Amino acid sequence: MIPTEVLKKIRRIEIRTKKLVNDLFSGEYHSTFKGQGMEFEEVREYVAGDEIRLIDWNVTARTGFPHIKKFKEERELSVVLLVDASSSGRFGTRDRFKSEMAAELSALLAFSAIKNNDKVGLIIFTDDIEIFVPPRKGRAHVLRIIREVLYFEPKGKGTNIGGALEYFSKVIKRKSVAFLISDFLSDDFVKPLQIANRKHDLIAVKISDPRETTFENVGLIELEDAETGEVYLIDTGSKAFRREFAAKSEEDLTSLSREFRLMNLDFINLRTDQSYIVPLINFFKMREKRH
Repeated sequence: MIPTEVLKKIRRIEIRTKKLVNDLFSGEYHSTFKGQGMEFEEVREYVAGDEIRLIDWNVTARTGFPHIKKFKEERELSVVLLVDASSSGRFGTRDRFKSEMAAELSALLAFSAIKNNDKVGLIIFTDDIEIFVPPRKGRAHVLRIIREVLYFEPKGKGTNIGGALEYFSKVIKRKSVAFLISDFLSDDFVKPLQIANRKHDLIAVKISDPRETTFENVGLIELEDAETGEVYLIDTGSKAFRREFAAKSEEDLTSLSREFRLMNLDFINLRTDQSYIVPLINFFKMREKRH
């Protein structure tokens, strides 16, 4: 039985994300992610301004009047959300945990997909595959996806992005749009990422918390690694430590961005203390121009 507070949270996310989809994202999504091609729809009589190259000469010869072939976009896509549910996602020092932002973002993308008559699937992973929901359509299906991302209790604590990508490539045969949503605190995922990106249209979405990049001076503190359980004593009063920590965080982000760029893989960088709306709209607009 799902707790009442979780049901309320699911409902709040549905209301918020559906409004964003209707007001901002539906058209952006449709323009960004094209269908798999064009399919013939009908033949109709030529009118001034029609593309001459589309004239159907057989029908034109038979009727004595010019006719053109009309095509429509083969719209249906499959969108798969690969969501990192490792313990490091249950961290947040501002308005929300990284996992909560991942859930809301998943809902937004899922509602955008079904509004455009596309299918949506879900893979939740930690250091193992926790759950797989095959791509389907419909509001009830999207609500299930939101519920799983919000309420599912994973067995694992660690992160294995490479394993998740290998599983994704195995179970999803048809070319799909895939959003890999993670904090990317994992190793050895470059090769599986390259393989998946060759077959599918893959977008990496990194969610981080500001405390993962900078520390304020609050003296000595103990920090526990959520995935390994290791405890560290940190002297945040040390200017050298704060400077080195910020520099290392910036270096890691630059290295990750460079790796994605070399793969020609799209990358969206989000933070829990900032809205995801502007970065997502900018991503859609950039993709639309490029394609």
